[in-house]
Amino acid sequence: MSRIIIKLGKSRFRITFPKFGWHGLTPRFEQEKVLSLEEFRQFLSNEKARILHLIAVKKPSSLYELAKLLKRDFKAVRQDVKLLEKMGLVKLVKEKKGRREKLKPQLAIERLEIIVELSK
Repeated sequence: MSRIIIKLGKSRFRITFPKFGWHGLTPRFEQEKVLSLEEFRQFLSNEKARILHLIAVKKPSSLYELAKLLKRDFKAVRQDVKLLEKMGLVKLVKEKKGRREKLKPQLAIERLEIIVELSK
């Protein structure tokens, strides 16, 4: 299980999320980031939720296939997936098919729990 803790400050959000290693789902350390309201909205956007859902349900074999399933521009999907990878929610696995190499998106978590704490 991955736990993301969101603390609301005066005008900013402080997010703590685990970073995962390559071997399993055990968090190595926690990383904290302060987000503005706009950055927070981008982090929890509908599009990123759709990406996580489609990776879990459809198991696309490449970023290109994921973009087709989403009916979105490849470059935009790649940017969103890279951010989800940076947050430790998605991992990109390199697969070779003939001479070509592709990145297969996979979930790096089994469950995502988000806790919102309102700081005083």
